[in-house]
Amino acid sequence: MSTKVSDHILERLRAWGVEQVFGYPGDGINGLLAAWGRAEDRPRFIQSRHEEMSAFEAVGYAKFSGRIGVCAATSGPGAIHLLNGLYDAKLDHVPVLAIVGQTDRTAMGGSYQQEVDLHTLYKDVASEFVETVTVPEQLPNVLDRAIRTAYARRCPTAVIIPGDVQELDYSPPTHEFKMVPSSLGMSDFTATPTDEALRRAADVLNAGDKVAVLIGQGAAGAVAEVREVAELLGAGVAKALLGKDVLSDELPYVTGPIGLLGSRPSYELMRDCDTLLTVGSSFPYTQFMPDFGKARGVQIDIDAHMIGMRYPYEVNLVGDARATLQRLIPLLKAEGRGREWYDTVCANVKRWHETMERRAGLAADPINPEYVARALDPLLPDNAILTSDSGSVANWYARHITMRPGMRGSLSGTLATMGPGVPYAIGAKFAHPDRPVVALVGDGAMQMNGLAEMITAAKYQDRWSDPRLVVAVWNNQDLNQVTWEMRAMEGAPSFLPSQSIPDVQYAAFARSLGLTGIRVEKPEDVESGWRAALAADGPAVIEFLTDPAVPPIPPHATWEQMEATAASILKGDADRGSMIKRGLKAKVQEFLPGRDKQ
Repeated sequence: MSTKVSDHILERLRAWGVEQVFGYPGDGINGLLAAWGRAEDRPRFIQSRHEEMSAFEAVGYAKFSGRIGVCAATSGPGAIHLLNGLYDAKLDHVPVLAIVGQTDRTAMGGSYQQEVDLHTLYKDVASEFVETVTVPEQLPNVLDRAIRTAYARRCPTAVIIPGDVQELDYSPPTHEFKMVPSSLGMSDFTATPTDEALRRAADVLNAGDKVAVLIGQGAAGAVAEVREVAELLGAGVAKALLGKDVLSDELPYVTGPIGLLGSRPSYELMRDCDTLLTVGSSFPYTQFMPDFGKARGVQIDIDAHMIGMRYPYEVNLVGDARATLQRLIPLLKAEGRGREWYDTVCANVKRWHETMERRAGLAADPINPEYVARALDPLLPDNAILTSDSGSVANWYARHITMRPGMRGSLSGTLATMGPGVPYAIGAKFAHPDRPVVALVGDGAMQMNGLAEMITAAKYQDRWSDPRLVVAVWNNQDLNQVTWEMRAMEGAPSFLPSQSIPDVQYAAFARSLGLTGIRVEKPEDVESGWRAALAADGPAVIEFLTDPAVPPIPPHATWEQMEATAASILKGDADRGSMIKRGLKAKVQEFLPGRDKQ
């Protein structure tokens, strides 16, 4: 039997070490699906409930495995559905390959069914590489280059294959004019700055008295080096959310997250420092960084395209974080530094932890959403993987989950899209089937796509040696983050037709799938609920009925600003009588960090 183009696609993916492809079937990839049958499901085809979820699962897999995530979809609507997940990969710099079908070549240009101009559609999201295979000899170069580009540029790429091309007999490129040969594999590579650039960076850092370090996911391979630099310079270390799992939150000088979802000590670190070292982060919010002209800056990033644009850095070092720091460390001087700055940073961190514990302990109706995350924190296994969805739940993930060595965590950092929490977790389980995974999800995101994707979790649970996949839902019947943004930023009351969502029985839905479902309605049951979910012998959904009136207070908020917000709520949210009866204004004031001079 001859080898078809579709057979060779799967053979090439296997040669690149691809173990699974997240996808959804359709007639635009029927040739590829038939090849999967002939290949005895190698690489494994993981069927999601929607193509967007396939892309998110590929992103989650790539984030937690360090390997390329691959997704597949049919022509037309299937290819369109992949876009949101692919944009998530693009903005978070994650290697993902999309393989998509297209109408037969004979019908292209004829307004045929499901014919979409995929090159135009994909030219932005897969801007580094998107190509259509029109003849068999083109295939190996296109597929290899798509994979290499995804790895090298840390981005999504796309390969488009018309249906009739999938069915052609495969023939390799020949040693002839206008043929492009290809070969498998690529070595690891490391970029480092020049000696002169490193000396300039060391001069800036050595001259500082109050050094702040900001790290992102690009520092993940340089944990020991970041610690050594921080301890040499007596620096505090703040973390962009994508870098939350890079450095342990147990270290006394780690100030935690930065930005609107950040911590007060991170805000103070940036406000008061005189020197900033940024490693592997493109954190975009300049207002949370030192005032221009107040601090000298050094940035380290492997991507020259992304460097030097978040702050007026004095020295921009293009290079791998670990290799660059290893060469920089011998040039740094620890002698002559006082401990006042270091002690201040550590004291601010300690006070913030006390504030978070106090806020989690405040009464709410029915359950304080901060307490839900706080109660989980000490129960997490040391090898746990966490995913967080976007929305107010990301605040609680950022502020209440203590990352310890060995733990992993991520969310949609730059796109901040709703919906990836559950599919990320499924992707993580395929990346690490022997580790427990916990997804923290708001009820809006759970209704958007998380419920359906629990069907995927149920379908594949037998493939995971550690059965624990816990999906926690903060059920407050409110699209809470946007509600608070309207109040705090727009001075507008909550617009109920857009913000109020139905009360869904999430735990009961899980039980209908044969999974564990737990509903927690009272604060005293929160801890035991978590323990039961973490002890389940398969995927579990645990829902907590939480209070939408608990505010996700920005770290830079002043007492006066929050008083004004509370007054605006009291005036504008009159239609939410039940919330006013619960004392929303008083609650905002009660949760304000300024109560204890934070």
